[in-house]
Amino acid sequence: MSKTKNMLLKNGRIIDPVNGLDEQADLLLVDGIIKEVITAGRNASPAGVETIDVSGKWVVPGLIDMHVHLREPGEEYKETVSSGTRAAAAGGFTAVACMPNTIPVNDCQAVTCLILDKARKGFARVYPVGAISKNSRGTQLAEYDELKRAGVVALSDDGMPVADSQLLRRALEYSANNDLLLISHSEELSLSKNGAMNESALSTRLGLRGIPHVAEEVMIYRDIALAHYTGRPIHIAHISTRESVSLIRRAKEKGWPVSAETTPHYFSLTEEAVGQYDTMAKMNPPLRSPDDVRAIKDGLQDGTIDAIVTDHAPHSSLEKDVEFDQAANGITGLETSLSLTLALVRDGVLTPGKMIELMSVNPARILGVTGGSLTPGNPADVTVIDPDMEFVYRREDIVSKSANSPFIDWKMQGRAVMTIVGGRIMFAR
Repeated sequence: MSKTKNMLLKNGRIIDPVNGLDEQADLLLVDGIIKEVITAGRNASPAGVETIDVSGKWVVPGLIDMHVHLREPGEEYKETVSSGTRAAAAGGFTAVACMPNTIPVNDCQAVTCLILDKARKGFARVYPVGAISKNSRGTQLAEYDELKRAGVVALSDDGMPVADSQLLRRALEYSANNDLLLISHSEELSLSKNGAMNESALSTRLGLRGIPHVAEEVMIYRDIALAHYTGRPIHIAHISTRESVSLIRRAKEKGWPVSAETTPHYFSLTEEAVGQYDTMAKMNPPLRSPDDVRAIKDGLQDGTIDAIVTDHAPHSSLEKDVEFDQAANGITGLETSLSLTLALVRDGVLTPGKMIELMSVNPARILGVTGGSLTPGNPADVTVIDPDMEFVYRREDIVSKSANSPFIDWKMQGRAVMTIVGGRIMFAR
């Protein structure tokens, strides 16, 4: 891990939507802080500053992934805070928010403090998310005062929905005392129970029990209705269906306090990726239809969907090299998210600025954490992107401890070439 250094990132394309910047300029970082953006025509090379030529590269606010699973404590054979944040830095992320479904669940001060202690030696900032309910069982609220004091930035029972509507209502109301956002895993378990993939003609042909899209949509409507009723914001995790996008769009048009995220696999893959029972394509929510993929892209383009996250869910071969029905849900995503999203930029779905809003500006705003802009005085969290770099995503190059990705051996274009956190270069290629 490098020491903080003063540096001038020279001749890059500065993209900073918050400050309305998209131009060639230099970025000066001093003492771990963004000092200034030096625009064209001003030739500045301060003494004692290392100059790094980033010609042809994008220089953007550090990417923030507001939905990852670091697996520590409890499942360190899959991932640790150290390995997960190193994978994050390799993917261009300067910060991650980690979900609470660890072992034990992050529903108390002790677990939160353990995660933050481990993060001090990590490669990216770590923002713990605490549990909505004790042990994420959905029967009793966790102690939000304690969690807030310990350092959580939001609340979620991710991996499990809060099935009890009254409990979710109380969670929304009581979280206001600590100004903590609720992140909802929206799933009606009575509809999705024992399902393995999207319910469709394909699931029937494969003989796999399906998860209908309405299992997600029914619970999203419940969640956003309660947010409207209580006047408290709710963030909907990993949306995957056309009607989910429509529900959130209509709620926003009405002024309801809702935000939403999706992941690259929901705009890069369809249910066909399951192929011949490929467990690397098993996740929850499941991969959906081509119509759903188009709707997700539309939602990203028009602002219905606020953030692109990875839902980075590392698993070992013990959980994946089994029958499809028995395999664990989830894939890794920290090292492929940026490349897959850049494909949307090349296809004209997103502008570069819009991509940075989805992957940096909005996550910072939604979570209420530092970052999201290159404003002078902010911590020097910066990602340098080569949008043209071509590579093959190979298993042997994976930084994460786990390699459960459906994108292995994909040819990709565009990736982070430098990740700077607080003025320290945490990853460079």
